[in-house]
Amino acid sequence: MPRIAYVNGRYITHADAAVHIEDRGYQFADGVYEVCEVARGFIVDMPRHLARLNRSLTELSIAWPVTRNVLPLILREVVNRNHVVNGLVYVQVTRGVASREFVFPSANVKPALVVTARKADPAAGAKRAETGIAVITVPENRWDRVDIKTVGLLPNVLAKQKAKEAGAQEAWFVDADGNVKEGGSSNAWIVNRDGVLVTRPAEHGILRGITRTTMFEVAARLGLKIEEREFSVAEAKAAREAFISSATTIAMPIVAIDGDPIANGHPGSITLSLRHAFFDIAEKSPA
Repeated sequence: MPRIAYVNGRYITHADAAVHIEDRGYQFADGVYEVCEVARGFIVDMPRHLARLNRSLTELSIAWPVTRNVLPLILREVVNRNHVVNGLVYVQVTRGVASREFVFPSANVKPALVVTARKADPAAGAKRAETGIAVITVPENRWDRVDIKTVGLLPNVLAKQKAKEAGAQEAWFVDADGNVKEGGSSNAWIVNRDGVLVTRPAEHGILRGITRTTMFEVAARLGLKIEEREFSVAEAKAAREAFISSATTIAMPIVAIDGDPIANGHPGSITLSLRHAFFDIAEKSPA
């Protein structure tokens, strides 16, 4: 069965899906996106993802491409047409197709909407969590509004490529004061020696991850304390545990930072407990 994508009102085979060359997402990265995990036939935390999509659109003055109550139906349809039981569904909205001018086009230009879905093997993620991942650190070089989930991800691409070349799986952006901000496609966490979870506040300078938000509820259910504060690379390297969170990784243990092992160099028990409890607590919408 061929993959199916939704592009501006049409369900079309993935191989034939296309947008106009003057789509502002292609010309200016003038668009936003969301990625939802699909697990066991459910779309995970979809209301929170759509709420963040609304915020991103509002911050960039982009109108909804369809009415807000219709988009979940499109997501479900794309998931079902692709027979995705475990995987992800991707949503992208751009300002639309217009002559290449920097200023916004007229209000009658309709925003463009693309939705795709693909399968993933949950066993692969579970296996990776058994051994953990390595991260490297890179200087922060992104624009100031990383709280908006835009498609302008070139710094993230370069950072993650650098991580790959170093034999790592993620890169952490570090600010001028030596404090960790977030990963190229994830939020950053550590567990201190007292078993307290630490993550940078999401009011400014990082993306308020949906999985990160749900992780607060998971931690509360497990009786774990969270501190929202900055932490340095040095503190992370000396931590009891470290991990990343995202829709595609849930809670993924980190066993090395810049080549230095974290604790005993093995996944930590607190991180694994968060990972194992996550799906039972996250909001699940039938696909």
